[in-house]
Amino acid sequence: MGESVYPIVQKISNQVGETLGAQVGETVERCLVDMLTRTVTRLPDGTAFVITGDIPAMWLRDSTAQLAPFLHFAHQDAGLADLIAAVSRRQLDYVLLDPYANAFNATDNAAGHKDVFPQSPWVWERKYEIDSLAYTIQLAYDLWATTGRTDHLKSFEAVAKVVIQTWRTEQDHERNSTYRFERMDCPQSDTLTREGLGPVTGHTGMTWAGFRPSDDACVYGYNIPGNAFAAVALRDIAEVAVKVFGNDSLGRDADRLREEIEKGIERFGLVEVDGKDPVYAYEVDGLGNSLLADDANVPSLLSLPMLGWCTATDPIYLATRSRILSKANPYFYAGKAASGIGSPHTPPDQVWPIALAVQGLTCDSLAEKRDLLDLLLATDGGTGLMHESFHVDDPTRFTRPWFSWANAMFCELALDVAGLRSYRRSAVNYK
Repeated sequence: MGESVYPIVQKISNQVGETLGAQVGETVERCLVDMLTRTVTRLPDGTAFVITGDIPAMWLRDSTAQLAPFLHFAHQDAGLADLIAAVSRRQLDYVLLDPYANAFNATDNAAGHKDVFPQSPWVWERKYEIDSLAYTIQLAYDLWATTGRTDHLKSFEAVAKVVIQTWRTEQDHERNSTYRFERMDCPQSDTLTREGLGPVTGHTGMTWAGFRPSDDACVYGYNIPGNAFAAVALRDIAEVAVKVFGNDSLGRDADRLREEIEKGIERFGLVEVDGKDPVYAYEVDGLGNSLLADDANVPSLLSLPMLGWCTATDPIYLATRSRILSKANPYFYAGKAASGIGSPHTPPDQVWPIALAVQGLTCDSLAEKRDLLDLLLATDGGTGLMHESFHVDDPTRFTRPWFSWANAMFCELALDVAGLRSYRRSAVNYK
């Protein structure tokens, strides 16, 4: 698969190497070639299936993120554009199959988790996460925005309607939703309470999720970065609906829901701490409870400018950023080798390369970006690739030796520092 697009990868890595040095260029090439040659499988229907690395399933979130570095060059290379289109069509098909699933199989082989409630044999795992739908919309939109092509959007209107309906249903999860999730003999973070319904929530205008982008259960039902990402995706839906399909009605539906979610974030998602300026909470329940933290997985509070929710200089974002990049965040760890954001998904004192890359992608300082890029190179455990997480005192102690999402995020940061990251999502200024 990778052979047809390898020349552009060589060109990319050479440009990075010329600007940032041979080690960075070689690592970028290694990561990109790994993605193209080891994670992608062409399916008989012309779509493409992308595994996340060491797990033989396709996550809607991960597969979008894995393709992010290639989007900057899709307008130059038909092979890259065709690949992204093939993955996008596969994602859109999966959403029509089950909008509540987060990970899928290449065939209807029933591989994956066996949970209490039944699921399609196409589904690897049915943990409902807002970002799974948002990432699917993002990839379809981004390919159109960068290349102008629309051949991958055949089912976009149908998918957009499903996404809007799902997010509307989950605005009142307590009364309207039929989604339930229970897994037996597992950590508490892998299942939902109340016989699969999840923690109690009040109505906020935001849309509910059972799980975070880490695949861990939400402590409170309204994940703020997930809702911000949903608002951006609804903006994308509205634009494609009007400009590509001339569907003003669908555009209005998307805009109405986006406005409701944004108002919910403004009313319930901002928290004042010790009389200081408000910051974004990570999760809230609409009943007065909030979690002040941030997780390494994206969407995160740290990633909000990268997602297109706000600018990197937005005062609320900056106040939030300062807090989550400190010990005030229970998942921020510091040690001899590194400091940064980790996750309850991995052991304590484990920093995630994804979060370090996002920290660099959302800062204004070129020196800080370069420092973080150097830190990622120095903490690869001698493997030449990125990992899920590594110990802050010993980078050779890492989780998941093959994690393609982390490799892609390293490449995104390298391209950014080298001045080659040509496509960026425009900010939706939060009011």
